[in-house]
Amino acid sequence: MKNYIVLAVSFLFIQNILFAQVPSAQWVLEQENAAWKPRDSQGEVVYDGYIWILGGWHDSYSPPPRDVWKSKDGKNWELVSEQAPWEHSDLPMSLVFKDKMWMMGGWYNGRLEGRSASNRVWSSENGKEWSLITEKAGWSARCAAATVSFKGKMWIMGGTSAYYYGGKDSLLNDVWYSEDGKNWTLATAKASWSPRAFHQAVVFNDRIYVIGGGNYDPEYFGFNDVWSSSDGIHWREEVNNASWNERIWFSSVVFKDCIWVIGGWSGNPYKNWGDIWYSQNGKEWRELKTNGPTWKERHEHSAFVFQDELWISGGMTPPLVNDIWSLILSENWQ
Repeated sequence: MKNYIVLAVSFLFIQNILFAQVPSAQWVLEQENAAWKPRDSQGEVVYDGYIWILGGWHDSYSPPPRDVWKSKDGKNWELVSEQAPWEHSDLPMSLVFKDKMWMMGGWYNGRLEGRSASNRVWSSENGKEWSLITEKAGWSARCAAATVSFKGKMWIMGGTSAYYYGGKDSLLNDVWYSEDGKNWTLATAKASWSPRAFHQAVVFNDRIYVIGGGNYDPEYFGFNDVWSSSDGIHWREEVNNASWNERIWFSSVVFKDCIWVIGGWSGNPYKNWGDIWYSQNGKEWRELKTNGPTWKERHEHSAFVFQDELWISGGMTPPLVNDIWSLILSENWQ
């Protein structure tokens, strides 16, 4: 009997060692200080074999940066343009569509006089030369909207026309689409989900998913609901109260056949979030637990799916940061 107990304990000990050596999920710090200045609220895309950082926010009392950076490995970064022509690079809408990078809308000048939202649409094939596709898109000037590429079109959903001091009246829940970035069609003036900004949208299982968001200034409120649509017009509520806390300023991607919600900020409780959640259907959510070092809680960071890994970079912890992390998942990560 004693020998059996010794063998059983030894087996459990060896099993624990092996499990510790092969963590199911682990973050790797790829770069502690990237070449670009710490920031949040930047545009971000994966394009032409690179991850890209476009503009962003340094503080509320100066114009936003207009620099463009790219990297093939997350460690080494190349300055592509120091002064891109777009000015509204705080909380812009960025995506890849028809083999081009796109920058749309955004906020300019923080809390200073002359602050404004934009409905300009820009595109570029190399990050250095940018073409102004339209000075005024069909949708009203805004920032912090959600955007996706879906069924051969670009889509813009919600946002706010006045980042600071705007309140509920500045929030939007309209949905627009375009095949060329110049001509826009209104899919619906009032989607079923309530007006909001600082939310996210992804394409998953041939549907658009709108996730969370809310309002920041002058009165905070946040959502943790999830909605989906096959046409941008008719929306169904997947879940009203997801497992993750209400939040704004988070990131969302599709990775490993799941929707992911990463970090963010809430006013209830008042905090940054460092959690990571995933779902196979938008309804049920599970929190990913990782082993070892991880990134500090943050909001308005960038998230990428690049080289079959999930990456995050930058954001406000505080302070603003410019670190780069990648997520390693084992085969049995779920």
